[in-house]
Amino acid sequence: MIKKMQLPLQTLNLVTGFMVWVIISSLMPFISEDISIPSGKLAMVTAIPVVLGSILRIPLGYYANILGARIIFMFSFILLLFPVYFISEATTMAHLIIGGTFLGIGGAVFSVGVTSLPKYYTKDKHGLVNGIYGIGNLGTAVTTFSAPMIAAQIGWGPAVKLYLILLLIFIALNFFFGDRHEPKLKTPIIEQIKRVAKNEKLWLFSLFYFITFGSFVAFTIYLPGFLVSNFGLEKVDAGMRTAGFIAVATFFRPVGGWLADKFQPLFLLIGTFSIYTVAAIILAFMPSMGLYTVGCLAIAVSAGIGNGVIFKLVPLYFNKQAGIANGIVSMMGGLGGFFPPIMLSIIHAATGQYSIGFMLLSQVALASLVLVVWLYFNDKLALTSEVFNSTGQGIMVTDVTGLIKSVNPAFSKLTGYTEEEVLGKQPSILKSGRQSKEFYGSMWSEIKAKGMWQGEIWNKRKNGQEYLQWLNISAVKDETGEDVRYVGTFSDITNK
Repeated sequence: MIKKMQLPLQTLNLVTGFMVWVIISSLMPFISEDISIPSGKLAMVTAIPVVLGSILRIPLGYYANILGARIIFMFSFILLLFPVYFISEATTMAHLIIGGTFLGIGGAVFSVGVTSLPKYYTKDKHGLVNGIYGIGNLGTAVTTFSAPMIAAQIGWGPAVKLYLILLLIFIALNFFFGDRHEPKLKTPIIEQIKRVAKNEKLWLFSLFYFITFGSFVAFTIYLPGFLVSNFGLEKVDAGMRTAGFIAVATFFRPVGGWLADKFQPLFLLIGTFSIYTVAAIILAFMPSMGLYTVGCLAIAVSAGIGNGVIFKLVPLYFNKQAGIANGIVSMMGGLGGFFPPIMLSIIHAATGQYSIGFMLLSQVALASLVLVVWLYFNDKLALTSEVFNSTGQGIMVTDVTGLIKSVNPAFSKLTGYTEEEVLGKQPSILKSGRQSKEFYGSMWSEIKAKGMWQGEIWNKRKNGQEYLQWLNISAVKDETGEDVRYVGTFSDITNK
């Protein structure tokens, strides 16, 4: 029963954490009426929770593996009680900066669930599970739309204090319904970081999430003002359209995870960044309202699916270091939600339009598309190499002149020759002398005619020992039908 409750409980935990995370930015219009904040400092005050909420995802993801999600969520919400109360009583900008620093804990809890929840499900469901958990991103939308309305009625200070009640409720829920027996891993954090840091896939996934989640946040922040200033929409209409963008992106996150469970995740990312590239180019040319809506919805769908797919890939490739890997990737996504809005703001201030920003997004998406394609085919090559090196049969590859180009570990085990000793040599170094020239002539005639030959043959090991092997030789042809390689596979059948 407790195990089945973890997905809904941890998803609601994420909603709560994200609701608290954006208190300051959501209530800034009300706060700025009582606290003097220079315009140049406004971005810093609202950005501090975002940056800290991103960086703290690494230690929280790691300790979720060490202590379990129940302890980390409870401890995080207990710590959040102090900055929430402190902010509700704030009278200076310094108070907001201090409180906002610790509000970052609310955003950092994201890495807890994506580390914990896959432990309760088989690998074929990890994408869907992490996608459902990601719906907790709606917590930012809940606070963004509800906190100002509440503050308008009772004031921003009392509105912030209401979050204390929410936190106390979820501290109790985690205490009673959190899993006390969650499987835990205790590999030292430095050792885990060293392991994952050497894997280029970690940094590629971080880049991909930086783009998909970063663009989601950037559009969420800038769509309302953009729609009002460029299309003359009413504020309410612009707000509703932005809410639609958020809803579409959030809905497609679990869809992306589910699709990644059913299909090749990297192939899905190829489609995601292809749509990103085209949609961003359309938006860069400032089209009509109808086409602009199509472009934005395409970005929303791509961002949602991309976010879901990426958190299928992380536990798939980093199963034993899921905590630290999830922390790093989600940290980069959080930072992606911080830097693109600043970049768009600078571009708009310098040029008076967003076209350059959209075109830059298309180019970054195109570069990511190329990287995903490379990763996809590199994975296929790695799989081929793994099969080549792990098979129990000896394998030898030669060119058309008969020079040995590659052998596998089983070849060395069966013959006694290392790879360095045979590369560039003729297979005749293995001859036992038992077969006649006519035998080899007949064998190669059959290979030329049929493309393959198989049968028994006596060969000799490096130590001079003769043995009987079952040999299969196949010709590898190019597009014109010409032989370009010969592949021989063999096994020792002396004692059979």
